Amino acid sequence: MLATNASIPYWRLSSFYFFYFALVGTMVPYWPLYLVEKGFNARDIGYLGGILMATKIVSPSIWGWLSDVTGQRLKLIRVGAFIAFTSFLLIYIDQSFWWLALVIGGFAFFWNAVMPQFEVITLAHLQSQFDRYSQLRLWGSLGFTCAVMVLGVVFDYVEVIWLPTIMAALLAAIWVSSLFVGEPTVNKTEAHASQSFVQVLKQPHVICFFVGCFLLQVSHGPYYTFFSVLLESHGYSRSVTGMLWSLGVLAEVLVFLLMHKILKRFSLRQIMVASLLLSVIRWLLIALFVGHWPLLVLAQCLHAASFGSYHAFAVELVRRVFSAQGQGQGMAIYGGVSFGGGGAVGAVLSGWVWSVNPDWAFIMGAFVALLAVLIAVLPLANHSVLGKQPIDHGDC
Repeated sequence: MLATNASIPYWRLSSFYFFYFALVGTMVPYWPLYLVEKGFNARDIGYLGGILMATKIVSPSIWGWLSDVTGQRLKLIRVGAFIAFTSFLLIYIDQSFWWLALVIGGFAFFWNAVMPQFEVITLAHLQSQFDRYSQLRLWGSLGFTCAVMVLGVVFDYVEVIWLPTIMAALLAAIWVSSLFVGEPTVNKTEAHASQSFVQVLKQPHVICFFVGCFLLQVSHGPYYTFFSVLLESHGYSRSVTGMLWSLGVLAEVLVFLLMHKILKRFSLRQIMVASLLLSVIRWLLIALFVGHWPLLVLAQCLHAASFGSYHAFAVELVRRVFSAQGQGQGMAIYGGVSFGGGGAVGAVLSGWVWSVNPDWAFIMGAFVALLAVLIAVLPLANHSVLGKQPIDHGDC
């Protein structure tokens, strides 16, 4: 098992993922409910969600460039986590739209910057055991699940107005956990040196990959922005809402546990296409059958594909196509294009569509995910790097 390998600080890496995604599990389901409680309308909620996602477009690339140039990746992670925590405390000054926009933009700029660089730290610690990445990343999913389930019950009895205090505590925990992670040993002679970073970006299969990532995250816009609001409007309690969010992440955890076997059996292209097709089905189920809980449960289980398997595929592809010296920027561009650009566009579009007709929002998501499928099956997107590759299991 990975945890027995003395060269890999399993629990220190895992704790960072746990607290980071516990914050995601606090924000994603309950931040829209907090904004509703504060009297914001659907468009305002969409804009504030868009600001949160839009910071992922710029900040990861800046942090990735600084990390690759200075070589101080871990130090920059710690600085970013600390500034994210302290800047979020400004939320206690005012609750107006423009002040919240400023606070969200400020703290998210640094918070969103640290995870792509931490992914590089993790891959460096794993050395040749890259297929074990998912066994570390699952702790992020568990953190998300714990936050969603606990707060779902709590907010049935306590006002959701306490949400910012919980978020501030988790931001502090993220910073503290970063202090316990050590620097990895990086092999500076790793390959891919024959091609520059820009040359890799220009390759057709890499372009198609990033376009697909962007579209998939646009399709997630209604889910991340309005899923909790949708459930509440159909009479689901907040504890049930928390359970449904948790179910999706538990399915994701299962995929992460099995991902090293999935990567061995299937090509990256097969994983990519299957993940996107199942995403289309997921959004259609939510759009058409939100009142039928068995189908809603099935839709949440498909989070294993729309996020879990696709994200694991994406991280592995970034590792394969970029050199060790360029992985910081590669991971940053992946995060910026998908979770940043795609997430921001998805949040804003879903706010517009929701304000016209809530029933259309998830239909829009299904349509956009279908566009991603069409991109994925283009011959232009095919390349040998998307096939199966021998996996070194190291000392596992």
